Amino acid sequence: MSKTKEATAVAERGLPQQPGVAGPVSPPRVSARRRRPGVIALSLGLIAAGGAGVAVLLLQVGHRTEVVTVVRDVQVGQVLTEQDLGKASISLDPAVQAVTADDLGQVVGKRAAVELRPGSLLAPSQVTKDNLVKAGEQLVPIGLKPEQIPATALVPGQKVQLVHVPALGETETGKPSGDSPKTLPGRVVKASSPAPGTGVVVVDVATSATDGPTAAAWVSSGTLRLVLAAPDGS
Repeated sequence: MSKTKEATAVAERGLPQQPGVAGPVSPPRVSARRRRPGVIALSLGLIAAGGAGVAVLLLQVGHRTEVVTVVRDVQVGQVLTEQDLGKASISLDPAVQAVTADDLGQVVGKRAAVELRPGSLLAPSQVTKDNLVKAGEQLVPIGLKPEQIPATALVPGQKVQLVHVPALGETETGKPSGDSPKTLPGRVVKASSPAPGTGVVVVDVATSATDGPTAAAWVSSGTLRLVLAAPDGS
């Protein structure tokens, strides 16, 4: 009888095994890992929170606002009509100021405070209910050469001074030489783009009806200069 069979027989009879004879080896016991309910609940909570966060993000990205757009050229001072405006649905950044489609009726009938171009959004600051040329005022067009144009952009509503600068060697009639030149107050209504080739910019300036003819005469004689007023208007 082989040693293996002899050891098996001895084990079955309950007899002690002989030294040096190995008995049968039992397979190792594998204990199942105990899952903790708290960990499972936490995992499910994180998954749910992550899904909710993604949903909120998608809603924010997909949120669109209907706004008012400009569909054709509108000059400064021109009254806006429904034909000048359109609507568009866009994802609008909160930092961007735009007239919403619900407020379209509130801007129709107002005047353009600046020149409006097709394809642009309409901002509340670009319209005004006031006439750019008020009662008792006159509009004087002033042509400025490139070297006479301020580096600061001329915008509607900006206050300026119309300065009479006599030709070299001349003095104003009735004024002693060395006195300050005569000035007239004005307000920018519109400034054109530089003319091709010459770079001349035409600035429409509103001034009082009594000063309008004088300013026009200075323009005609080439003795008028435009100076920006201080921010406080003084």
